[in-house]
Amino acid sequence: MLRGEFVGLNGGADFYASSVEALQQEGRLSLKVFLDMCEEQGIEPFRKFSGKFNVRLASELHEAAVQAARAENKSLNEWVAEAIDHATKAG
Repeated sequence: MLRGEFVGLNGGADFYASSVEALQQEGRLSLKVFLDMCEEQGIEPFRKFSGKFNVRLASELHEAAVQAARAENKSLNEWVAEAIDHATKAG
């Protein structure tokens, strides 16, 4: 059994099928049902992101990140934002 899920939606729209072709078909149907429901209920279908989140990590990694940011004359926030930007474009 295969499972699919749309990310970035304001609610759940996951779906299941036994083959890739069937999963794609179920995905189209699931998304249509979700979007139709949102329209009927006056709900914004796409999740809005604030641009803020908390990260919990080992103190040693926190220290290393601060040192790396300082070595590049950047704030920790700027350094992390650039690292995430780079990581999300790498794939």
